[in-house]
Amino acid sequence: MGRGMTRPTLFFLHALGGSARSWDAVIAQLGEFDCRPLDLPGFGAASDATGFSVEAMVDTIAAQIRAHDADRWMLVGHSMGGKIATILAHRSEAGRLPGLAGVVLLAASPPSPEPIDDERRATMIGWVKHGPIDTKDARAFVDQNIAAPLPPVAYDAVVTDVQRANPQAWRAWLERGSREDWSDEVGMLNTPAVIVAGAEDGDLGEANQRKLNMPHYAHARFESVAGAAHLLPLEHPESVARLIRNHADAVGAASVPADYARLIASDRVSARNRATLAERAIADDPGYQPKTMTMPQLETLRAMVDRVIPQNGIDLAARIDTQLATGEGDGWRFAALPADADAYRAGLDTLDALAQGSFATLADEERDALLHAIEAADWSAATPLTPKQMTLWFEDVRADAVRLWLAHPATMARVGYDGFATGGDGVRKQGYALTAADEREGWEPAQ
Repeated sequence: MGRGMTRPTLFFLHALGGSARSWDAVIAQLGEFDCRPLDLPGFGAASDATGFSVEAMVDTIAAQIRAHDADRWMLVGHSMGGKIATILAHRSEAGRLPGLAGVVLLAASPPSPEPIDDERRATMIGWVKHGPIDTKDARAFVDQNIAAPLPPVAYDAVVTDVQRANPQAWRAWLERGSREDWSDEVGMLNTPAVIVAGAEDGDLGEANQRKLNMPHYAHARFESVAGAAHLLPLEHPESVARLIRNHADAVGAASVPADYARLIASDRVSARNRATLAERAIADDPGYQPKTMTMPQLETLRAMVDRVIPQNGIDLAARIDTQLATGEGDGWRFAALPADADAYRAGLDTLDALAQGSFATLADEERDALLHAIEAADWSAATPLTPKQMTLWFEDVRADAVRLWLAHPATMARVGYDGFATGGDGVRKQGYALTAADEREGWEPAQ
């Protein structure tokens, strides 16, 4: 892997009544990652800890993440841990916890109040009225949250975890933490997310995940796990591990190096610039569906752009298609060409016609020869766009691709550009002190 392409460290946050070891079966499938399961205050090995409010738990986990000093990391949050993960993602985007590459939420409690049946909430609170949860109630809790029996060892372990939960922490979550509303503060996040629910989950199943969690993530996809209820990491660890691995691979394809991530998070960068760079750095969806063209046309555009510029994991064709759909182009077009979206569709169809099939299936040298012919307007066949139009359109494609490529923070790092870090939100802007060729200041990332 090249610079910035190392796998992210994975931090795991468990559910109510769980512990760091709730993730053992999932982590066993992820040997290629640095996995860090954490105990939330009041649970697992941290059952004697204090600080059971949502904010206190977020502070505790943020401090542990900082202590690990990971350059790039992901959050995997289950149920209660999902609410904590989303608030941590908000902190990261605000520049207070740099390095977050992605989030995986499993049956996650939302930033808004968690939907729990009042009678069941009261019953669960009653379990700790006289001290720790007893075996019968712990078993009832587990049985209510699984779709099928767990392996005996896993079942006994999770029952034991429920029993060793600090009664104050258990009660604090049910009475206050799960009811806290952070939705306005969290707002809309740019961090790429996978939101997962068990197909047989009740309160935190697909309907509420789509209603309560997905609206907070601008770039999220939903996944359902068949044959699972609420305790996903215990019920289907292989499926959970696969989803985590796939998301980590997707967000790592065009990642921003740690030194640039730290610079973007620093006070040299305004909040507005930071938000823009964060949005540009969002990992492209591997299952992207085109908005202005057909899938074969998108594949042709990908093959074309791939011969023009080293994308390094950035799906420039998908970004061009999104730009066409939103109308956020450069604001002008050649008079000889139709409107941008129409020009792209016609140009891609012309490219396939000249390839006598699919441009995407040609060998690299054949693609290059055809693009040189387009650049020179050197053919006479009847095609949707004329040779002159194709030459102009090819110029437009290159301009669009290069603009989107250079706008990506990973590309800025590759070319050594840090001009976005000349002033934060303060009255006095830092700027540069050294401006001569081959001079670099101490705050600038090493090339």
